[in-house]
Amino acid sequence: MRSRFDEQLASLHKELITMGALCENIIAMSAKSLVEGDMELAGKVSDYADVIDRKEREIEAMCMRLLLQQQPVARDLRTISSALKMVTDMERIGNNSWDIAEIVTMGHITAAHDKLDIQKMAVAVIRMVTDSIDAFVKNDKELARSVVEYDDVVDAHFDKIKGLLIGQLSALHSDKDTDTATDGEYILDLLMTAKYFERIGDHASNIAEWVLFSILGYHEN
Repeated sequence: MRSRFDEQLASLHKELITMGALCENIIAMSAKSLVEGDMELAGKVSDYADVIDRKEREIEAMCMRLLLQQQPVARDLRTISSALKMVTDMERIGNNSWDIAEIVTMGHITAAHDKLDIQKMAVAVIRMVTDSIDAFVKNDKELARSVVEYDDVVDAHFDKIKGLLIGQLSALHSDKDTDTATDGEYILDLLMTAKYFERIGDHASNIAEWVLFSILGYHEN
């Protein structure tokens, strides 16, 4: 009986790894469409988000079967209940990535020189997502803690980008030769994309915190 349960848990881990990889890919797709101004790629992100939604439902169903059929206790119960929480955050990562791509399709973001910090931010949040899933599969509480701490790096990227863009927005009002409406849309859309990446980092941090709960049996913060 236990061996069957262990097989099901292994399958759950595998599905979570798959969903984590989907999240990494959709973040990368959104970031690439943003940096390159690729509206065609941005349009494909919606389909990818749908795949993540379906994967969430599949994993939720798997977790419910484990809870009902195996009636796990202690650590096993925490592992499954944490997985249920984690997939919710992963699904939201997919939604936030689609939000970014949707902004790209509006066509306001065209200049390339302001996007490098957002590209770095995207790399940082992909790292957080990857490490949070690895921490769950490996039962690695130190890796999970490092993800929570690394959220400060993403927040620092956001604060820097926000400061730069607010400065640009303020400069618009003193420059009579600029198209205030067009440039304002560009700046605000870029700020929104940075905010969505910051939210993705928050979701990855949430995942890591649920990993810690599954291992420790309590929330550290």
